[in-house]
Amino acid sequence: MSMKVVVAGGAGYIGSHVVRELLRTKKYEIVILDNLSTGHKESVPAGVQLEIGDIRDRAFLDATFSKHRPQAVFHLCASISVGDSVKDPLSYYENNVSGTVTLLQSMVAHDVKYFVFSSTAAIFGFPERSPISEDDNQSPINPYGDTKLAVETLLKWVDNAHNLKFVCLRYFNACGADETGEIGEDHADETHLIPLILQVPLGKRQKIFIFGDDYNTLDGTCIRDYVHVSDIALAHIYAVEHLAKTGKSDRFNLGSGKGYSVKEIVDAARKVTGHAIPAEIKERRAGDPDSLVAASTKAEEVLGWKRKYVSVEAIVASAWKWHTTHPNGYHK
Repeated sequence: MSMKVVVAGGAGYIGSHVVRELLRTKKYEIVILDNLSTGHKESVPAGVQLEIGDIRDRAFLDATFSKHRPQAVFHLCASISVGDSVKDPLSYYENNVSGTVTLLQSMVAHDVKYFVFSSTAAIFGFPERSPISEDDNQSPINPYGDTKLAVETLLKWVDNAHNLKFVCLRYFNACGADETGEIGEDHADETHLIPLILQVPLGKRQKIFIFGDDYNTLDGTCIRDYVHVSDIALAHIYAVEHLAKTGKSDRFNLGSGKGYSVKEIVDAARKVTGHAIPAEIKERRAGDPDSLVAASTKAEEVLGWKRKYVSVEAIVASAWKWHTTHPNGYHK
């Protein structure tokens, strides 16, 4: 018997990959819920229902849940720019916290059982050790991370009061694109490293800027954990299966246990594209930790999560396939 699920934010970057992986299992009936503020209608596969509306709109949510009667919700419609959250914390709390409260209220009212929440490494702030494990100290250093931690805390109490079971997936740097090259990363204001680097061989920028080369790392540039978006998408499916099977709420870090420096990512892109990709060192940005790497042992042992994309070259190559076939994103 198939499970009916709602993917909130299913027209966005990670959400669209979750939808593709759900379709591949042939075990889920999928409804996408998206306000299309950053998502793309073009990413919605044929035959999948799209309900256009906002998670802050209770009447819209009630109507959607009454109509479709889902058993689970995947929540991937947060505002995600760290810099913007510092400039405009109120809008981040309104969307990421108030919006989630409204979504949960409607879920409780309609007896939706399972909730898979897209969380973030930003809840850890400056980590005390690397790789980071699930129970390490959580003290965010920006409003974005704080909104995600607020929701994680809230979920514990909602489970306690209403028996709504949840999994929080804290991902580190989601990157790459679906193996078909049909969907990928397309942000109006791109801030992610790999697409920014690939804009150089695409002729959209002359060089890539590296912010700081004096960090306490092997080559002086920041180290981050890069995980392929399709691997992250698969973890969502393992998470909902875990909830259905065990009825136990939990939290998981999704990383590779190995970080790559900015310079290593630039080198990988040079190799994949065959382009020189000039790089210029600039001043470091405020609030960037030296290294953010996750231990994923728990996700591997408890969920059975296994990454398909283990080399950084394979990740960059999948992104390159998308960007060369869609140089202007979804709007060819």
